[in-house]
Amino acid sequence: MSLILCIETGTDICSVGLSRDGELISLRESDEGRDHARNVALFVDELLRENDIAAEELSAVAVGMGPGSYTGLRIGVSFAKGLCYGLQIPLVAVGSLDSMVQVAREDHEAGIIDVDNWRDAVLCPMVDARRMEVYTQMFDTQGQPLNEVKAEIVTEESFKEWRGERQLVIFGNGAAKCREVLSDATYINVTPSARGLAALAHQRFEAGQTEDIAYFEPFYLKDFIIIPSKKKLL
Repeated sequence: MSLILCIETGTDICSVGLSRDGELISLRESDEGRDHARNVALFVDELLRENDIAAEELSAVAVGMGPGSYTGLRIGVSFAKGLCYGLQIPLVAVGSLDSMVQVAREDHEAGIIDVDNWRDAVLCPMVDARRMEVYTQMFDTQGQPLNEVKAEIVTEESFKEWRGERQLVIFGNGAAKCREVLSDATYINVTPSARGLAALAHQRFEAGQTEDIAYFEPFYLKDFIIIPSKKKLL
């Protein structure tokens, strides 16, 4: 049996879940944005208490590895690594775009979302990267990636090779701003969540696909740039 704590903090949503053998059994989420450092610890404590589980019973900790917010990813990954160090358990990393696709697939299977010609659709999760830029990747509806992760400035010409005969389905916290520009795409309400980590983390854990805790770093995709303040110092 695998009992895995799942942490996703790469966007404005702080999401923590608990899964048993790949099935989500409990979830806590907040979209307060800047409170991740406080909320992630609080949510972990609440989930363990709610389910009468001691931290020592965890099999592993899974974390959304990005791409996403630099600060959000640092908080989630640092917390996950600290737990793994202290408990001497493995760290499992799951791509944040992969986990969003998993949420979309589960919601479609449950009838929560409805998309015409789902079988032949192309799934396009988007993480907001400010202005009209998103971090994205294409997947088929089996969850298999069709290209590499990239940063895309969205225009009317974006994703032309995926639009037309196949339905382009966009979602994630970067997708809403692209709806008018990508007028022929189908928008569905799917956001980053720890629940998308549950099944994927279980698969990786069972396959022994764990990370070196000492050296693991989030997948930022782009370097973090510090912009000097224009204010004059007295």
